[in-house]
Amino acid sequence: MKKARPRYWSSFFLLFVLLALLVVWNINAGSVSLSGAEILRILFSPSDGSTEFGIVRTLRLPRICAAVILGGGLSVSGFLLQTFFANPIAGPFVLGISSGAKLVVSLVMISLLSRGLAASSAALIGAAFVGAMLSMGFILLISQRVKRMSMLVVCGVMIGYICSAVTDFAVTFAEDSNIVNLHNWSMGSFSGIYWDSVAVMAAVVGIAMAMAFFLSKPIGAYQMGEVYAQNMGVNIRAFRLALILLSSVLSACVTAFAGPISFVGIAVPHLVKSLFRTAKPLLIIPACFFGGAVFCLFCDLIARTAFAPTEVSISSVTAVFGAPVVIYMMVFQRGKNL
Repeated sequence: MKKARPRYWSSFFLLFVLLALLVVWNINAGSVSLSGAEILRILFSPSDGSTEFGIVRTLRLPRICAAVILGGGLSVSGFLLQTFFANPIAGPFVLGISSGAKLVVSLVMISLLSRGLAASSAALIGAAFVGAMLSMGFILLISQRVKRMSMLVVCGVMIGYICSAVTDFAVTFAEDSNIVNLHNWSMGSFSGIYWDSVAVMAAVVGIAMAMAFFLSKPIGAYQMGEVYAQNMGVNIRAFRLALILLSSVLSACVTAFAGPISFVGIAVPHLVKSLFRTAKPLLIIPACFFGGAVFCLFCDLIARTAFAPTEVSISSVTAVFGAPVVIYMMVFQRGKNL
């Protein structure tokens, strides 16, 4: 353990440095470029009414905070699901959980907007949680009859396709122009997020992260097998329920504000474990959060700037960088349930 501590500290330091660099890069990236002195002035001084101030404080900073919070939460959600199913390719997007959340959120938004009403953050998160739990329920029912994880993943992908197809039908045939604009959200994006939404997502993800962190010891015991965890005094039924609820809440919060984001929940936990060379939850849970924040900030930067002024959906970019990691796991790592 003592020999591994320098690696843990250096790995966390690397994540912090990457996070800081990407935050600064994201603040400065765009049609309006700013010097370091201008960025510091905007960040730490009251509003001066300038266009640069409005761009940074109203548009770029909330988007950066959303990428950090939601990216970190999605990564931790993936780690919890991988622990639950004891397989590294389990994740909210692959298992169809994100698509289920997207379907219910879309239906709720369409229903409210058709009546001239706006959906609150609480309503969006609640709708996404219901959709996530419905998809998770189908996955759990299927898992009782399908023992191979590869078949379970295929079933999850099919559930995701069904939910996405129903969502596309609902959005396509909506009459109101505001409802049609849901198409951009349904593809995944951190744009259009403001400070009030950031406050809500920070509260939800923060509480869920704290609860997940307090479950570090039971998770560590569960990683050794159910029998070992029971011998260590872990209530397996309550523990598994807690994992389901926490992973669903985190995935629902991400989907409610940014839409479905692919492969982050699978790729980032694997990359973090490879970086730290351990699977200890006490280290991996916070590391997954920072790793997810770094990954999503990097992908959002590319989505905004690679083809500017056209913006690419965040899921397209995360798939480009996350899918090869998943392929590597499936080809070169033969898990016992894969």
